[in-house]
Amino acid sequence: MEEVMCYMPQSLQEALTLMDEKDAIALAGGSDLMVSGANGTGVDPTFSRPVVIISNLKEMKGIRRLDNGWTEIGALTTSREIAESELVHPLVRSAAAGMGAVALRNSATIGGNIANASPKGDTPQPLILLDAEVVLKSVRGERRMKVDDFIISAKKTKLERGELITSILIPPQDFTHYYYRKIGMRRSNAISKLTLSAAATIKDGVLVDFRASSGAAGPKVIRSYSAESILKGKRIEELEGVKEEFLDAWNNAISPHAMPLYRRGATRRMLSYFIDTLISGAPEGRIQ
Repeated sequence: MEEVMCYMPQSLQEALTLMDEKDAIALAGGSDLMVSGANGTGVDPTFSRPVVIISNLKEMKGIRRLDNGWTEIGALTTSREIAESELVHPLVRSAAAGMGAVALRNSATIGGNIANASPKGDTPQPLILLDAEVVLKSVRGERRMKVDDFIISAKKTKLERGELITSILIPPQDFTHYYYRKIGMRRSNAISKLTLSAAATIKDGVLVDFRASSGAAGPKVIRSYSAESILKGKRIEELEGVKEEFLDAWNNAISPHAMPLYRRGATRRMLSYFIDTLISGAPEGRIQ
């Protein structure tokens, strides 16, 4: 069996040096990477490049509120830690809480979930709605970009050689209403068949902000900024008249080959339900 070289750095700087020198693969929780390299029961996984184990790097752990109001989540923060933190937006907490079984949530990291770039990944979907950004570091310096720009398509990102996702930054939000739904074969241990987040801000009877994002619906998370613009700025009593236009625009934003009809139908019904609750004057907070 071919030998795999593994390294366990003791600091972020050492990890970045190894990532660059060895053109290595980073491994933290391993919930995605170990599956992709699996060779069967009792057989060691194989990897095409050396592995840098980063799970012990304290610089990439924890959740904190920054002075500018943004929330910073270390890339090695687990799904369980995110689900339990009051500092994290409820949409992201809901996604993290519904990620597989307890054992998986105790090991899976938010950085790995984003880097894996699966269309069925749980946390990228609400992060894209929230305009969250990834912080990328290497021996060459630091880059920041929106999660929506970082993920190109299924399993493809803008991560460059030697780079690590070190943290995720979420800007402050003032949504008055928000909604999250995950559809799977069962309540737990389920890979998403469809996820949807939606959020709105209503001020003085006007919908000043509206966003939606859908996961497991195509090669990457779908968010249609042009469809959102149809609703933004409308008075609540005007929403009924433009709802179908919005739903059609959302449907047209989806690739014809990306979603089976049942996913299209389910997405349309969930978005319609959220808009209807806004029209009905639902109290502020999470829409059930």
